[in-house]
Amino acid sequence: MSEKIVVPVLGESITEATVSKWLKNEGDKVEADEPIVELETDKVNLEVPSPISGILSKIDSKDGSVVEVGALLGFVTENGSVSKKIEKIEKIKPKEINDNIVNIETQRKDPEIFEKEIDEDFIDKEEPLILTNEIEEKAEIEKTVDESLSPAVRKIVAENKIDIKSIKGSGKDGRVLKGDLIDLMGANPPPSERKIKYGQEERIKMTRLRQTIAKRLKQAQENAALLTTFNEVDMINIMDMRKDNQEDFQSRYGIKLGLMSFFVKACIVALKNFPAVNAEIEGNEIIYKNYYNISFAVGTDKGLVVPVLKNADELSFADIEKNIKELSDKAKNGKLTIEDLQGGTFTISNGGVYGSMLSTPILNLPQSGVLGMHNIVERPVVVDGDVKIRPIMYLALSYDHRIIDGKESVSFLKMIKENLEDPRRLFLDI
Repeated sequence: MSEKIVVPVLGESITEATVSKWLKNEGDKVEADEPIVELETDKVNLEVPSPISGILSKIDSKDGSVVEVGALLGFVTENGSVSKKIEKIEKIKPKEINDNIVNIETQRKDPEIFEKEIDEDFIDKEEPLILTNEIEEKAEIEKTVDESLSPAVRKIVAENKIDIKSIKGSGKDGRVLKGDLIDLMGANPPPSERKIKYGQEERIKMTRLRQTIAKRLKQAQENAALLTTFNEVDMINIMDMRKDNQEDFQSRYGIKLGLMSFFVKACIVALKNFPAVNAEIEGNEIIYKNYYNISFAVGTDKGLVVPVLKNADELSFADIEKNIKELSDKAKNGKLTIEDLQGGTFTISNGGVYGSMLSTPILNLPQSGVLGMHNIVERPVVVDGDVKIRPIMYLALSYDHRIIDGKESVSFLKMIKENLEDPRRLFLDI
């Protein structure tokens, strides 16, 4: 019995996908509900499971094929492995069977022949030989380094992991001198591995996700009046609070107390006070959102995705941290669903995890505001007339100037700064 593998319903407004890669090959054994093929859509990647246990008997849609919802991907045949074994047995020639019987009888009568065949045919001698050569070569290099080179040369060789055997020395009897190594390190570097592998240029087709990212970012530039305002925040109190309470927080809730929960809480306080930042434009109307779904950017191997923390204003610090970790793990493992990416009202982007000092984040349409976090750097600041070293982060708020005025944007970012510099306000809701 064979079962069809078909393209499942992909989500609202998504009618087609690209076959990203098959996780199994034709003839492979599969279990029921085991992922066998990965599909790529405009928004997420999803895995299609096997409908039954058996053998992947046929693949109809190859990697890179564009398929619609309900299209046939292939077939899984139940008990396919049994029929395959029977077919293989039927193909064995009578002479091959007789030869096998003769060989077995010979091995029984003369064990030495059997042992000899095992020694010659089945024991992998290559790996021990390689290992022996490596050990002998290493010992030879160490001997050369220890006995024939000067201390200065030995130091350069050890620090830069230079293969001394590949260098022709200019000293007596071909001895390598310090100048030889300096000349070597000053020589033109070899081409990169990527250049060697792909040549001067390489051309690949953009993935659906990358195409969607490019399209949406360009739309944001063309359809919104983008402007960015900046501020800085002293992170000393948050860092002290995390340090003092990290152990108790983790033992009680099973999750680390990070920075994102503070920023999410601070943004929600500011969004409640400046509702235009939580609004969007639709035609000639402004839609004010009285709920707070915070999107947060996650970088993955396949591109940037922005999952949504739903009803973040109703979550505790621990719940925020848990949900952020869960969604981040799903994003990195390609397990996000369409629902995980929809409904955001405001976005937070943390470029600081990659070392960014300052940036101008771009809007995640149809939202009207995005907050950019950056790295924390110790800087000299004036505190009560004295110069002190404090952990400072630069903040950036990009916004749609069509509905958010400069006064609102600056006041919004200033309120976030005040709540982060005095995090006790977050617990008092002031």
